[in-house]
Amino acid sequence: MIIKKILAELGTTDRPLSKIIKTGDSFKTMAIGLKKGVTWRDHKAIMPTKLMVMEGRVTYVQGEKKVELDKFDDLDIPVNIVHSLQAAENSICILIQG
Repeated sequence: MIIKKILAELGTTDRPLSKIIKTGDSFKTMAIGLKKGVTWRDHKAIMPTKLMVMEGRVTYVQGEKKVELDKFDDLDIPVNIVHSLQAAENSICILIQG
């Protein structure tokens, strides 16, 4: 029901949504919801992270580097590098850290 909750909230907010799916001593899995036009502002990953787009289209921005990601695309996010995520469409992503 985690992704359904994010989808229900997506239409009512202009902020990124995140919910933890599962966490442990050395890993975390999260669902991320971004409404079209919303940016998850600059931040850093504290451990190796895989971003997987489950629905929609997002742009990963790391300095001057921009990577367009469509449904079912994935990307490895480096540790301690400032980056952001911009939604070109209403989007649902999964983050796997650890």
